[in-house]
Amino acid sequence: MGVNLNGVLLAVDAGNSKTDVAVLAPDGSVLGAARGGGFQPPVVGVPTAVDTLAEIVGRAWAEAGGAGSSPAFAHVTACLANADLPVEETALQAELLGRGWSRSVRVHNDTFAVLRAGLDEPRGVAVVCGAGINCVGMTPDGRTARFPAIGKLSGDWGGGGGMAEEALWFAARAEDGRGEPSELARALPAHFGLDSMYALIEALHLGLVPLERRHELTPVLFRVSAGGDPVALSLVHRLAEEVVALSSVALGRLGLLDEEVPVMLGGSVLAARHPQLEERIRELLAERAPKAVVGFVTAPPVLGAGLLALDEAAAGPDAAARLREHYGV
Repeated sequence: MGVNLNGVLLAVDAGNSKTDVAVLAPDGSVLGAARGGGFQPPVVGVPTAVDTLAEIVGRAWAEAGGAGSSPAFAHVTACLANADLPVEETALQAELLGRGWSRSVRVHNDTFAVLRAGLDEPRGVAVVCGAGINCVGMTPDGRTARFPAIGKLSGDWGGGGGMAEEALWFAARAEDGRGEPSELARALPAHFGLDSMYALIEALHLGLVPLERRHELTPVLFRVSAGGDPVALSLVHRLAEEVVALSSVALGRLGLLDEEVPVMLGGSVLAARHPQLEERIRELLAERAPKAVVGFVTAPPVLGAGLLALDEAAAGPDAAARLREHYGV
């Protein structure tokens, strides 16, 4: 007979590259946890993506003491990559409900996990810049602000992938004379052991350098910018403008522009805290939302998913503190 797990909660943070799940007691204790691969419904379809998630949930359930029984939770909070639109959240919620894990399921975009991980209460805005860029905001009364965040189609600019593409564009034009001279024309191909942008363009086009390695060029861009290159610096400043545009619009939608409120920055690009980028973000945010308080999220997003689950269960501050302590925050 398994352990009595009545009233336990499930927290899921499923990103494009990895998935973390945690089984929580109502007092915020972590009873079981597991990690698995990425969550990509656009690639494999919703049912198959949730099949993969189910295997990870099963391992966490077994670690919590539920081996030999089907997972059963009082509530499920799932913060999922690729849940960018409400219609996608609805489809994912329906699939999770169909698994019979709980009658209470709440699906969020995974950016909400980053936001909640950085907040003492569910009130504030987060901008996440990793491979892509996204922004969400929330208030304790349940109101949210968000953007589709599906790339250029929805008006987005930035993210590590986008920054690398922009750097390549400017570097190519710097080398062939159509654009302003830039150290990027030397530094980008040198990263791959090549001596010219022409050689790098050829290598990318022919697959000698896999396209997925373009993301490696984003740190090179920031390094060149730090050296004073005007072209690279212009791209860093444009990213700062995008971060502030997203956050200030989200604050405005929530009626928080004139209040002291956290603006949390996360994701690999922002968490690296490049001085030129951070300084420009602070300058612009001081103009558009002078009471906003900039912070950085380094805690694991599954913590945020767990805090959202505890919010749903009205678990209280002691439970939240216990969960934060588990994750060393």
